[in-house]
Amino acid sequence: MVSINWKGILESLLFAAGDEGLSLKQVCSVLELSEKEAGGLLQELKKDYDDCHDRGIYMTELAGTFQLVTKKCNADYLKKLVESPSVSSLSQAALETLAIIAYKQPITRVEIEQIRGVKTERPIQTLTSKGLVKEIGRAEGTGRAYLFGTTVEFLDYFGLSNLEELPPLPESIQEDFAQDEADLFFEKFQETMDTDE
Repeated sequence: MVSINWKGILESLLFAAGDEGLSLKQVCSVLELSEKEAGGLLQELKKDYDDCHDRGIYMTELAGTFQLVTKKCNADYLKKLVESPSVSSLSQAALETLAIIAYKQPITRVEIEQIRGVKTERPIQTLTSKGLVKEIGRAEGTGRAYLFGTTVEFLDYFGLSNLEELPPLPESIQEDFAQDEADLFFEKFQETMDTDE
């Protein structure tokens, strides 16, 4: 009979949970272990990370959840990765499209194109591939076009806790997305995101 590698399974679960982490209760539920067993397992895994100085990650407990995090001594390298143009930059077209989706979601591609005045197929593909937007349903009516909305990754990318933290739009933009106002909208969005970085 093959023994179960509980620590390996727990490590996989913590990795998959990402920033959300896992509570002791969740670990107990998924692994079908008692709180004492799950707590012991968490402590064993934490000790393994603490004892191995060659690893780039360790396990921590924050607000009652356990998660895997990167070591602070590697922060400079992680910063380079995040600031790398291939990872973090968005074209003006993608940023404009993202701003429209963020404020007007759920929204169809046709509606985005009406606001921008140009095709948006490629920017939407870029945003989807970066995990910033996704299809969140279908519109009512003829053709049942896909509706787009932002993702949790969008919030993380811009350092937001929720959509309510988006910078407020001037009332004139909320009432009418005329081209001049749309330009102001994109500039305002870009400025806000630049100051948050």
